[in-house]
Amino acid sequence: MSHCDKSSTIKRLNRIEGQVRGVARMIEEDRYCMDVLHQIQAVKAAISKVEDAVLSSHAASCVEEAIASGDAADQREKFSELVELFSKTKR
Repeated sequence: MSHCDKSSTIKRLNRIEGQVRGVARMIEEDRYCMDVLHQIQAVKAAISKVEDAVLSSHAASCVEEAIASGDAADQREKFSELVELFSKTKR
C-alpha cells in the first residue's frame, strides 16, 4: 500500500472505530433500536469502503507485480488467494 493510501485507510479505520464506540454508547443508553440499526448500517458501509480500497491496492501492487514478473506460479498464487477470499465471504 502506498503511503497516501495507507494514511487514508488508517484515517477511515479510526473514524469507524469512533462509530463503533458510538453504537456501543447508544446501546448502553437504550437508544431506539432503529437509530442503532442505522448506525450499524453506516459502520458496515464504511468497512466495505475500506475493504474496496485494500482490494484495489492489492490489485494495483501485488497482483500487477505478479503479472509483470511473468512468473506463472506467482500469478496463480495471487489469483488463488483472491478466489479463496471471495469464496469465504459467500459462506
